[in-house]
Amino acid sequence: MNKFFIGISARIVNPTNYNETRDAISHDLIGILDKLGFIPILIPNNLSNTINFLDQFIFSGFIISGGDNIGDYPQRDKTENTILEYSSKKNIPTLGICRGMQVINDFFGGKIRLNESKNHVNTNHHIKIIDEKFKIIFKNNSIDVNSYHNNIIKLQDLGHDVIPFATYDDTVEGFYHKYLPIIGIMWHPEREQNYQNQLNLMKHFYEKLFWNE
Repeated sequence: MNKFFIGISARIVNPTNYNETRDAISHDLIGILDKLGFIPILIPNNLSNTINFLDQFIFSGFIISGGDNIGDYPQRDKTENTILEYSSKKNIPTLGICRGMQVINDFFGGKIRLNESKNHVNTNHHIKIIDEKFKIIFKNNSIDVNSYHNNIIKLQDLGHDVIPFATYDDTVEGFYHKYLPIIGIMWHPEREQNYQNQLNLMKHFYEKLFWNE
């Protein structure tokens, strides 16, 4: 059986009861990878040479994780951009979740906006699936997803060669790169109630079934 090693970027936290900065990751995100039989590898934010660290593993994929805004922690921004440079060069499937999707869009020259309302914060909404491959995976033209973000990407703000596959009103909820195995989703699959949809999405993506259908 082939082992799927998935590298995950970590968020930076400052615990109030400890005078130190820490890297952190949601147990739910580890849980969904474990459910798929994938092996998570956490990527620290304070390495002197991130490329050297990545070269120690044979990665099947990466996750650019959620939490916080671009610019809040420059170390994290640098680490995640290095991961994207590395995965793009080596053609390794990379999934961006919420903030991670925003990082990908920024990486490819796109724009992020602060939402003028709170209609994306701590709620669920109905998104349209507008790409045929993703309709096959979700077995539907639309799905309900969670939403915890107050930054948005509009259609006119997409980065170079980034194509939307899911929308909510005039905002992009999911996209993929035209040439590279990179996708971004604005919801958190690890928190979704419709778990099977999310397992299908990640299985298809990391096992490269997209390219075989």
